[in-house]
Amino acid sequence: MTSRIPRDKRLSIVPGQALATARRSVAVRRSRPAPRPPASLAPREELARQARAALGDAVRLARWAAASGLSPAAETERAAADTRVPAGQLLVHWDRARLAGLVELHAGTVGAGWRLRAWDRDDSAVLRGWVALFDAWSLACPAPPSTDDAGLIGDVVIAAPQLLSVMHLSSGPVTEPALLELLEQRIAELRDERAGAAPGDDANGAVPAGVPAPRELGELLGWALDGLAAVGALTRCAGTGPGEPPGQAVLTPLGNWAVWVKLEQICVAALSPVGNIEQPAADMLRGCARLSPGPARDEYRAWLAARPTGPAVTELLAAARGEDALIRALAFEALRVVGTPAEPAVRAVTGEAALRPYALLWLAEQEGADPEDLAGGAPGVLTRAEAAWLWVDTAAAVADHGESQLLVDHLESAVHESVPRFLEEVRATGHPRTVQVLVALAAAHPDPALARAVRRAAFQVHAGGA
Repeated sequence: MTSRIPRDKRLSIVPGQALATARRSVAVRRSRPAPRPPASLAPREELARQARAALGDAVRLARWAAASGLSPAAETERAAADTRVPAGQLLVHWDRARLAGLVELHAGTVGAGWRLRAWDRDDSAVLRGWVALFDAWSLACPAPPSTDDAGLIGDVVIAAPQLLSVMHLSSGPVTEPALLELLEQRIAELRDERAGAAPGDDANGAVPAGVPAPRELGELLGWALDGLAAVGALTRCAGTGPGEPPGQAVLTPLGNWAVWVKLEQICVAALSPVGNIEQPAADMLRGCARLSPGPARDEYRAWLAARPTGPAVTELLAAARGEDALIRALAFEALRVVGTPAEPAVRAVTGEAALRPYALLWLAEQEGADPEDLAGGAPGVLTRAEAAWLWVDTAAAVADHGESQLLVDHLESAVHESVPRFLEEVRATGHPRTVQVLVALAAAHPDPALARAVRRAAFQVHAGGA
C-alpha cells in the first residue's frame, strides 16, 4: 500500500487546525472597529495600577505558593508569616488568587498562572485577572447563611448586571432604595418569564406575586453590594441613623470601566449583522461558525457579557453535547473566553465520552500548557484512544461544514505509525460518526490504495467487525 502520509511517527491530533479547516469554506471575514472609551473612564494604565493594588495580597500569596508549590490553605501560619498577609484574611486573598487565574493546580501542586507570570509587565493580563474576579464576585463573597433559597440567590446574581448598568449610566451615586426597587422589578420579570407570563402590572404598585418581601431582598442586595465592593467594583456609603440620607453605592473607576466594556460588547453584537446576543448558545455558536476567530471571540464575549457566568457555561456545555461536532468545538472556544470561572463545570464533564477530549485540552490550557504543544498530539493529556476519538469528531465537523479537500488535509494532519494502525485506532473509537467520516474520506482521497483501505474500514465498522 502506498501513501503520501509520513510513517513511524506518533498520532498527532490537531483540533485547532481541523476547526479552522471546517470554518474555511464558510468564513466571512469582517473588520470591526474597536469602540473608543469615553473620556470619563480612567486611562488604561491607571486602571491597571488600581487592579494591581486591589489584588496585591492575592498576588503575594500566589507568588509564595508558586515558589513553594504549597497551598496557603494548608500552610496558613507559614504563608501568613512569609507574605505578611493577615492570617484572618489569608484564605480570602488565596481564594481571590485562584478566581483571578493567578495560580494553577497540578495534582495538588501549585504553579504560577500565565497572568501571574505577566503581572509586572502586561496591563492586559492584570485587567483580565481583575475582570475574572469581578465576574466571580458571588463566589468570592458567600451568600448570607440566613438565606437558604438558592433560587432567590441565583436571581439576585442574574439581576446584578442590570443594577451595575444603572449605576454606570447614572454617572454618580445611586441610593440603595432605588437599587432595591430595581432588584424587585427585575426578579419579578425573571419569575414571570419562567412562568411563561408577561410581567404583572399591579395597579396598587404592590410587588407582584411570588416576589420575596423587601426585607429579604434588602439583605441580599446588601450581600451583592458588599461582594462587588470586596472585589473593588464599587464603594458603599451607608446612612448612619434616623434622619440620615439613605445608603448609596457608586462604581469605582475599575467597576465603571468593566461595566462599560460589557455594555459595549452587547451593543456591538446587537448592531452587527450576526448579532447573537439574545440567541441560545447553540444558535449563537452556529452563527459564529461563519466568522474568523477574532470576530467570533468578540461575539462570544458579547454573548457572555449579557448573562451570568454560571448559567452561560451550563448552556455552552449543553450545546456541546449536541450532534454537531463543529458546535462542540466552538463551545469550547467560547469557554476559553470564560476562562477560570468555567473550570469546575468543565472538570465535571471529563467523565462524558463526547466532551472528555475537549475538556482535557481546555483544562491543560488553563494550567499553562502551550496550545501549539497541545495541537501537536497533546502528549500526557490525551490517551491515544481519546486522541483518535477527537480526530473522528473534528473530521465529522469538517465533513459537515467543509470541502472534500479539507477532509483530506485533516487526515494528513494526523501523522501516525502506519495507515493500518491509524485505521485500527479510528475503528476502535466507538464514535457514532465513524462510518460516515470514513466513507466521506474514502470518496475524497486521491490515493486509490488508501481510499480502498479506508472504505474497507468503514464497512467493518458498519458490519460490527473488529
